[in-house]
Amino acid sequence: MTTHSEAGTVFTARKFTDWATVKESILSKKVGASFLLAPMAMQLAADGVPVKIVYLGHRDGSALVVGKDSPIQSFEDLRGKVVAVPNRFANQNLLLRKMMRERGMPFDAIETRDVPPPEHPTALQAGAVDAFVVGEPFCAKAEMDGVGRVLYHTKDIWPGFISCVLVVHQDFLDEQPELIAELVSGISKSGLWLDESMENRFDASHVVGKHFYFQKPQLLQWVLSKPVDRVTYGDLKPIRANFDEIMELAFETGILPRRLRFEEYVDPSFVPAGERSAWGVEAETLREEAARLRLEPGTAPDLEMPELKRRAQ
Repeated sequence: MTTHSEAGTVFTARKFTDWATVKESILSKKVGASFLLAPMAMQLAADGVPVKIVYLGHRDGSALVVGKDSPIQSFEDLRGKVVAVPNRFANQNLLLRKMMRERGMPFDAIETRDVPPPEHPTALQAGAVDAFVVGEPFCAKAEMDGVGRVLYHTKDIWPGFISCVLVVHQDFLDEQPELIAELVSGISKSGLWLDESMENRFDASHVVGKHFYFQKPQLLQWVLSKPVDRVTYGDLKPIRANFDEIMELAFETGILPRRLRFEEYVDPSFVPAGERSAWGVEAETLREEAARLRLEPGTAPDLEMPELKRRAQ
């Protein structure tokens, strides 16, 4: 749903707790656009569903986590173990296959188990799995709760890792291209703004934590600062080489029934052209709301704020 004003379109966000519901909402066009697992978007296109990837949600922002006191110290130690993944069609699942292939391990050397992302830390704590690989903030939650230890951040083993992508039904692309362009532009500007300073990230943690994620801001601050490049938002253009690698892995491991051409499932025409800019006055309302939320009774203090050095875009 959207509302319109002279200041621009207000896009209404909807939170889902499982990937099956997200997929169904795209298929039924109950939502105009959604962040979806990259291989799942490819699978929809392979099945003939008219959808296209138009942008990324972020890069990196996932980790392979083991128990805090687990004897597992390397990927090879996971041989014969059970690892939770968000979904068969998650790129985190393909990450495990990529690492097994690189180490000469057969794909059945590690048992994977589909577990909804919010349940990963509790499954690890209960001993139902030996490790999990998932997107944030569930890796950070396991760390903060003293349950888990990050074995690898995706940024260190698959730099520029892609988890979620912005997927739009072809009908909306055809009927409302200006609206989709506005949505992508907003995501681009907010991403650059997040990567501009740690102050911006910490302000966002209060607003997003309160109104969208329903998480404590300190958990999101952990994600955004420990380390500072744990997740990045500045380079969100869908690049052919990145998706070709994902496609090849998905086909090789039997996740996808056939190889798809990049153009079959990606429409890069909505990527902002020319020099991009971060939020300016658009961020003022967010800053004001963050300041208000910090003053609410019972709000814990922010985590220690490290310096965020801007990277050239």
